[in-house]
Amino acid sequence: MTTMRIAKNALCLSSALMGTLALQSAAQAADEAVKEVQFEEIIVTANKRSENLRTVAGAVSAMTGDQLSELGADSLSDYITRLPGVHFNDYQPGVSEVVIRGVSATTYHEQGQTTVGYYINEVPLNEAGWPIVIPDIDTFDLERVEVLRGPQGSLYGASALGGLVNYIAREADTDGYDGAFEASLGHTKGAGDPSYSVKGMANVPLVKDKLAVRVVGLERKEAGYLDNEGTGEDDVNNLSVRGFRGSVVFKPSEGTKLSWMSMYQETNLDDATYVTVPTLVRNTFVPEPHETKMWLHSLRLDQDLEFADLTVLGAIANKDSVIVFDYSSSGYLQGTPTWSDGFGEADSKHIEARLSSKDDGPFSWLVGAAYYESTKYSNDAVYQEGAADFIDANPGDFGGNSGAALAPGDYFSQYVVDQENKDWAIFGEVSYDITDQLNLTAGGRYFDSKSDTAVTIPPSASFLGVYDAVGTQFGALSAETGFTPKVTLKYQATEDFMVYARYSEGFRVGGANPNAGRLDGVSPAYDPDSITNYEVGTRVDLLDKSLLLDLTAFHIKWTDMQVRLFTPAPYYYSYLTNAGAAKIDGLEFSLSWRPTDVLDLHSNITYLDARVSTFVPDTFAAGGGHEPGTTLPGSSKWTIANSATLHFDDVTMQPSLMVSHKYLSEAPVAFNSVTQRGGYHLVDVRGTLKVAENVELAVYVENLFDKYGILSSPFGDYYLPNPLGSVTRPRSVGMKFSWTFQ
Repeated sequence: MTTMRIAKNALCLSSALMGTLALQSAAQAADEAVKEVQFEEIIVTANKRSENLRTVAGAVSAMTGDQLSELGADSLSDYITRLPGVHFNDYQPGVSEVVIRGVSATTYHEQGQTTVGYYINEVPLNEAGWPIVIPDIDTFDLERVEVLRGPQGSLYGASALGGLVNYIAREADTDGYDGAFEASLGHTKGAGDPSYSVKGMANVPLVKDKLAVRVVGLERKEAGYLDNEGTGEDDVNNLSVRGFRGSVVFKPSEGTKLSWMSMYQETNLDDATYVTVPTLVRNTFVPEPHETKMWLHSLRLDQDLEFADLTVLGAIANKDSVIVFDYSSSGYLQGTPTWSDGFGEADSKHIEARLSSKDDGPFSWLVGAAYYESTKYSNDAVYQEGAADFIDANPGDFGGNSGAALAPGDYFSQYVVDQENKDWAIFGEVSYDITDQLNLTAGGRYFDSKSDTAVTIPPSASFLGVYDAVGTQFGALSAETGFTPKVTLKYQATEDFMVYARYSEGFRVGGANPNAGRLDGVSPAYDPDSITNYEVGTRVDLLDKSLLLDLTAFHIKWTDMQVRLFTPAPYYYSYLTNAGAAKIDGLEFSLSWRPTDVLDLHSNITYLDARVSTFVPDTFAAGGGHEPGTTLPGSSKWTIANSATLHFDDVTMQPSLMVSHKYLSEAPVAFNSVTQRGGYHLVDVRGTLKVAENVELAVYVENLFDKYGILSSPFGDYYLPNPLGSVTRPRSVGMKFSWTFQ
């Protein structure tokens, strides 16, 4: 399907939808007995203070815990692309990245900081440099998930070029007892085993209105449906997720609240999720499992100081990752299994203190300071049994060096990274009501960021006849100071109509360049990159707030892009360069409409034009690089998400039926790539019944029409005509039981 046809279809859909809206509006205006069908008010903390989502002057979306439950969502892939302006590099847990407004130079894994920040209850979950684990928090007992689009450097700092995802977990409630239990059972076409989940929550007020504890536990298994011809195993991509979350809230006096949260989540994937397109078959000599673990502990003080609200937040976190990649095609001994063991660990500390005004006059303000540090260690080592003996038996191919020197323990190639990152910042905003309708907010962040990296490549023999008897050591110290501003002008014409204009900036820190010791002409370090964002938007509430419309237009300039590139086969060494620039223009449209008290309609449509604006050098690309006008990897021009829900609250067992639809237009998986992802429609159906008081039963069909499509294939062109990639999950059916107690 061509871009013009896609655009035509999307415009036709929008026109038809707006025409229907006009007719319905006229009909309701003529009807004097219109029922109250307002949407629930959603409070967000996008600007580090509580605000009604409909009054926030910025591109912010939120999905409440109830909305996530209605979707049957467990993880990011279930809901994140239903929001405007959002793509998802859906590869496998721990290495799947959210992309906002097309700000990404890869559909795989950023070599440096991610372009999107990840937080839980305002605690950062991603460190500088290569992320050890990208968090995908299970949705059970979340209050909501907020997605902030556009750079968030002023309030949140680095690694928020495109925006950020903030998970809001429910805290312990001192007001009363609360409990929930959820269990599900499902089956995916082609899977030999069922999928299931068991989740539970208990909230206990130990001292009424003073002290409470909340505990959450969960286990989820997604059954494998891929077969691996190389290992001879079927249904290999089994995924299990286990987690625990605990919260303690203590209110010793009026206006004082202490909150403690601990969270643990682990994922275990038996084998990787990519296949030989267009099949559901993998072909590796060894399985490629991936395990991740994440611990987080945080303590927060919220104190009413009469003239302002004080918030002090501290957190420590630990993340571990173990991943295996099959390297058998590049081993010395053909037919002997060869694999890479990738070990990674990150420890981080974060503290933030801020004061915010009471908003009781024309002036309001927020000021704070933050400190963040992290240490990371990673070791990628390639193993083949008998490698050392092979080197000893063939000294002429390895310069007479011994196997013990070049392949100790049969590990014939290693890459070790030690990294320390420190960042401190002062940030703030001042807001002034110029008139009753017109408000100006200005602020920014002064930051001082340092990243110190040491890379060690021991003596090795990476390929037959390719060896390094000495090894390589190098380091890189990246230090940046700067200021990221944000200015917003908001015009609240009426309670139901608001328009705003915003200028904002974002940045990422620099760091050490991977494989610089192996590649001639590659700098040991790469520099920061930055983004400037211009946007205008409007929020309109119509028909007694039963119709909510958002429209945002934006223009982004991305300079000194951190671009991850790869050398040709057989090495595929990755390296990072600051190359060229990009411009991104887009429109984001959201609609929520409740025409009657039994029907909800939602639609999110995004148009995106993300392209290179300055030549991007790439030694190994045709023509030596990528010309202006080249599409940024994975940046589909059109993303559309629709849903229609019928809910009969006045009928026995309160039945409901939801039909949801997603469309993603085609986009290259890499610069100038022949392989495309997207170009498909996905439809899900979900029905629920309230079978007893506080007891609900849901049945669902996901991917109703069993549509096959490429989700991610960053190296697709290397394997043409049958690229390797992750693909949509086949049709899945199941049921979920939910019980709540209050």
